[in-house]
Amino acid sequence: MDERAGPDDRTLYVDREDGDIGTKGTFYVVYLDTERERRWGFFCDNCETFNNAMDSMGRIRCNDCSNLKKADEWDAAHE
Repeated sequence: MDERAGPDDRTLYVDREDGDIGTKGTFYVVYLDTERERRWGFFCDNCETFNNAMDSMGRIRCNDCSNLKKADEWDAAHE
C-alpha cells in the first residue's frame, strides 16, 4: 500500500490492489491503518486527491476532476 499525507496531514494508506474503475481513472480504497481494518474512503488516481464523495447507490465522484464511477446497481425507473 502507498502511504500518503491526507487531509489535516493524517497518514492514509492507498490500497492499489483494491479499486473501482471510473470514467477518467481508478478510485482506490483508502485505509487508516496498514492492516486494512479501518477503511477511510477513496483516492482518485486521475488527479491524485482524496476529495471524493460516494452516494447510497455506490456512485463515486471526484470533486476535483469529475471522475465518476457509476452505481453498483441501479433501477432505470429512477433515472
